[in-house]
Amino acid sequence: MIRALTGFSTRHAWKVIALWAVLGVALAGISPVLFARVTGSSTADFLPARYDSAAALRIAEDHFGLRPDATTVTVLVARADGAALTDADRQRIDAEAAALARQRVVMPRKSDEPAFLVTDRSQTPRVAPAMVAPDGGFELLAVELTGNAADEGVQEVYRAFRDSARERFAAAGMRTGFTGGLAEAADSADANRTAAAVGSALVVGLIVLLNVLVFRSVLAAVLPLLAVALIGGAAGGAVAGLAELTGLRLDASTPSLISVVLLGIGVDYLLFLLFRFREVLRERPDAPARLAAAEVSGRVGTAITSAALTIVAAFATLGVAGFGQFRSLGPAIAVAVLVMLLGSLTLMPALLGACGRGMFWPSRALRREPRPGVAARLGELVARRPAAALLASVALLGALAAGLVGMRMDYGLGDSSGTPAAATAAEISRSLPAGVSDPATVYATADGGGAVDGGGAVDPAAFAGLARALGAVPGVGQVADPVGSADGRAVRIDVYPTADPQGTEARALVSGPLRAAVAAHSPAGTSAHVGGTAAVFADVADAVDRDLLLVFPVAAGLIALILLLLLRSLLAPAALLLSVGLGFAATLGSATLVFQHLLDRPGIAFTLPLVLFLFVVALGTDYNILITDRIREEMRRPGPARAAVARAVRHTAPAVATAGLVLGGSFATLATTPGSEQIAFALTLGILLSALLLSLVVVPAVAVLLGRSLWWPLRPAPTPAPEQAPSAPAGTADVPTWESAR
Repeated sequence: MIRALTGFSTRHAWKVIALWAVLGVALAGISPVLFARVTGSSTADFLPARYDSAAALRIAEDHFGLRPDATTVTVLVARADGAALTDADRQRIDAEAAALARQRVVMPRKSDEPAFLVTDRSQTPRVAPAMVAPDGGFELLAVELTGNAADEGVQEVYRAFRDSARERFAAAGMRTGFTGGLAEAADSADANRTAAAVGSALVVGLIVLLNVLVFRSVLAAVLPLLAVALIGGAAGGAVAGLAELTGLRLDASTPSLISVVLLGIGVDYLLFLLFRFREVLRERPDAPARLAAAEVSGRVGTAITSAALTIVAAFATLGVAGFGQFRSLGPAIAVAVLVMLLGSLTLMPALLGACGRGMFWPSRALRREPRPGVAARLGELVARRPAAALLASVALLGALAAGLVGMRMDYGLGDSSGTPAAATAAEISRSLPAGVSDPATVYATADGGGAVDGGGAVDPAAFAGLARALGAVPGVGQVADPVGSADGRAVRIDVYPTADPQGTEARALVSGPLRAAVAAHSPAGTSAHVGGTAAVFADVADAVDRDLLLVFPVAAGLIALILLLLLRSLLAPAALLLSVGLGFAATLGSATLVFQHLLDRPGIAFTLPLVLFLFVVALGTDYNILITDRIREEMRRPGPARAAVARAVRHTAPAVATAGLVLGGSFATLATTPGSEQIAFALTLGILLSALLLSLVVVPAVAVLLGRSLWWPLRPAPTPAPEQAPSAPAGTADVPTWESAR
């Protein structure tokens, strides 16, 4: 089937290219609108209904009119001269707040953006006075906007509101400050805008530079990016469209993560094709280029399919996760990779067939066989000293893995220090509890008993004892009076912790003493739940811990099964899994050493272990598949296993090293996304370790030490080869030769 697909694509190259161009442009155009429709508004959207904070959110929506997609901004208003607010000042602030609440905020649009492709986030915010500092130094306003804080359109609306409010209050002699999740997201995006643009330019430049250095060609340097852009556009539209049809809610970071993954693996797959295509053209200078492209695409297509399905299978295991953010990420990545696989088997062979030898113009490398270089010397070194190479590699990986000792999980939203929003939050915390801009809230409803009347209404006065008990909990700075809902069937109590609501201390407070106090002092006949940011992330911590225990073994077992079917061996899959497992431990340990111990962060981002495990194990296994398949092929030739491994490394190392550098560079660009620095560092390091150390040193060294026993119980016995038949490139075992294909 693979050969039929690639053969059709090379025979009808221009038709296939035109079809992908239309699909890529069309789906890329509509994907922003679709992603805006299927993106979850908050982390609480992804929690299972059984969690306490999820139950609190349902009560807030059903009885207090909380919009499920609402995001709150806290506005600090103070006199510009630093004096305490007077009664006249407070009246003026309240009047300006009322005016802002009547003013529709129009989302700014880019002049070159078609209106039908952009979701309009224009809206009229809810603005209400919140509280005044005890010393009268400032007043806080609560502003409610709708939409995901990570949505660019919502951030533009916030900026427009912020500028308008700042201007109105400045005219009244007031200064303003803004804080909250949306304010922090917008400030971080502003601060990282230049870095993001530079990072994207650098990774594109890296890919082009590597391809120029390797192939000395114009088309080979540019076409991978154009091809991946088309396929990536189609993949993004496919993911968003399927999410819309199935009702799947995606996290706001999913589109950017898909783009980075597809850029990396897409360029990798095209590089594998280009290296093989060049090798065949060198061996057969008189062969028709289109026929060579068909043969190469069929050979490499098998290895690419195996590699892509490994990634798909690994991410498919996230479907068993309880935390919705993981559960939605798995299918999204899997679908995107399947689209990239389809493009690799159709568009990329079509490009080879259409360009032919012109793909490598103006290089003259096709006219001569390259001299042995670094790859050949590396292969000879590993083959000559396999035990030393293996021990040195394991020692290095073990030293990095030692960083896992004392590792802590951080369930916060990332470091926002240095932003205007963080400065405003710090100013508020000097006069009021730190949680005043984002309180923990207790929601209670009736389930029969003394706190309700015959009609099911809840009496707020019955919760006075609970409010006093909450105020006595260490770490609570202030507790608001119980407030009943408009329908009389629910009560809310706002609790203001003294700790940062996004910090570890606040989560420990909410998940422990605060919930214990609610359970012990809630009136009879009521059901009470604790909500808010700290409560949500406390529940996320529990959900993630459960998922890690479930997903890790399922993913490892599924990948092991794929390797067993692919390699038809018991020892080889075990060696590959052990190597990538050690690479995973070393990468996670390195991230812990850098961020937790050296940079003194609260811990490792809670999503990092699972994302790192899937990416490093799945993508690292891709490189291992390529080198292992070539080793098996070379061991079928006459001669000792040691020489076979040396040849395999020589022929495969350039493709694997180049692909690893490209994929690592792609992941490095995630560092420009606020809150993704740890993931960018760990994924980049993990891919480089997998490509340059595990695939090119550890696996070949193990192969030399085990020899042909590596393929037990089906050892590839040496078979005589035609004297003039050149060895096939990596990943081409059990495929027809050029003559048989012809």
